[in-house]
This record gives sequence, structure tokens and C-alpha cells, in this order.
Amino acid sequence: MALSVKEALEKFNGLKALVIGDVMIDSYIWGSVDRISPEAPVPIVNVNKRESRMGGAANVAKNLHYLGAQPILCAVIGKDSQADTFLDLCDQLGIPKEGLIQSDKRVTTVKHRVIASAQHVLRIDNEDSSPINADDTHLLLERIEELSNDADVIIFEDYDKGVLTPELIQKVVEIAHKKGIPTTVDPKKRNFLAYEGVTLFKPNLKEMREGLKFDFEGDVIDEVKAATKLLKEKMDNQHTMVTLSEHGVFISNHSDDVHIPAHKREIADVSGAGDTVISIASLALAVGLPMDKVAGLANLGGGLVCEHVGVVPINKAALLEEAEKKL
Repeated sequence: MALSVKEALEKFNGLKALVIGDVMIDSYIWGSVDRISPEAPVPIVNVNKRESRMGGAANVAKNLHYLGAQPILCAVIGKDSQADTFLDLCDQLGIPKEGLIQSDKRVTTVKHRVIASAQHVLRIDNEDSSPINADDTHLLLERIEELSNDADVIIFEDYDKGVLTPELIQKVVEIAHKKGIPTTVDPKKRNFLAYEGVTLFKPNLKEMREGLKFDFEGDVIDEVKAATKLLKEKMDNQHTMVTLSEHGVFISNHSDDVHIPAHKREIADVSGAGDTVISIASLALAVGLPMDKVAGLANLGGGLVCEHVGVVPINKAALLEEAEKKL
């Protein structure tokens, strides 16, 4: 008998999800603008609050935590004050740190966002996006091999910041196949075609265009269908789910295709929506929901977090309430 959405969300509790990729800090400077600088035509932001949140692959972990699962982060961070802040954020949510490698060859990625009167005014990034070196790759693979022993799903969260390399991706997929663990991917351009043989590949429309160098000139859905077929030929992945912003989401197992339209919402900020989508989709896949329900549930969750300013995790109760109305 097929699982209901409520039963599936209950089964999320206690699942172990290995999250491999580029972790970062989302730093927020909140304030107000009352005047323009006399030194240059730029707004002067009067700061009233500062905040640090888990970002990138760590925001996926945070979403998984709020969905009831146990995330296990596997990543490389620096040996700097920002790393201390990041580790403190892990402690606050009880997220294990055994999979985190601290390297003196890296800096901890921080995205500083300046927000005034609910408007995103400026972003300043502090990062090193070069590929991690051989020593750090070896250490990370050792941790992944050990920590994957009781994982229910492995999530690749790629932000093109250097932690995920073709060599590491290939070896982790081999580990997953050997242990029978499903793999899901939220890709970026640099490693787009490196994820051969994964269970679920989830690009957005922009990533699909860039990764395949595919020109979308006609109807979006027809073009996405053609692109997923090309992707299957190149990667032999089991399922492709393409998030299409205002056009909803498209999911294909390369024999059946389903297009789920977007739900009308008041969009405040799309930051972090992709993290929420891959988190929900990965857990839904792990508990055995059919792929149209996987896509539908993930689509709802991605829309819900867009109603808030800044990168925020999904609210599980709100997701259930919405899902019972619309799925």
C-alpha cells in the first residue's frame, strides 16, 4: 500500500542523510536606509542587527534537521575564526562534526548579505573556490567511507566552491552503489556531468542550460524534456528533476515525464529554496514515495521558504498542512 504524505513525513524522523559538499556561513547585516552617502551615490545602511546562519550544504543539513532527519555533514572548512563560528552553529542544532575536515589550506566560505527595509542591498563573499588538494580529498573520502555505513541517503550539495571534485564524486558514487545507498545531487556548472550513475539529479533551469550547453529556444517544458533525454545519454542517472521557478518542477525517470505547475505565492526571497527542495526530495526518495510525489512535495517546500526574507529552513508542520491540501 502506498505511503500517504503524512506517513512519509513521519518516516523522515530518524533517517540518516550524509551531506557532502560546500558548507558556508550566511552572514546577515540588517538595517535601514535613511539617506544617500555624500561620498558616492550609494545608500548608507544604519545597522541594527547581525546574524550568522548555516549556508550552502550546511543549509541542506539544517533543512534535514527541521524535517526530523539526522544530517551528517562531510566537508572541508578552514582553520579560522569563521570556522569557529560555523562549528558553533553545528553545536546549536546538534549536527555531528565528525565529517568536517579543517584545513590550513582553505578559508571558510562566508556570504555577507546587507539587507535594509526587507531589500537585499549588497552581498560580499569571502571564499576560496579552487579544488581541494589531494591530502584533504583523501581525508574526506576516509570520513565518508566510515560515516556512510548506516546512511539512508547521500546528498551531493555542489556550490562550485571546490570541495566536490570529479575524483571525489566518482569514488563516493562507487561507495554508494556498493552499499546500496541512493544518491541525490544539487549540481552546479563545473562538475555538472561528473555525477554519472546517481539516483536523482536536480538542476534548475539555468544550471541545465549551462551544464549541457543546451539552447532553450521554444516551449520551456518541451525543451526540458529534450534536455533530460540528453542528460540520460551522458550520465545514465535514474531520475532527473528540474526546478523551473515560475513554471514549477519537471521530473523524469526517462520513460515517464511529469510536469507539476508552480503554486501562486507572495515571493519575498528565493535564497536557499534549492537547498530545501533537495532536502525534501532526498528524504522522500529514501522512504519510497513515488517520484511524482517526491517532486510535488519538494516543489511545495521550495515555494514555502520563498515567502521569507533570507535563507530559512522548511517548517515541517507548514509543509504537511500545505501538502494535505494540494497533493
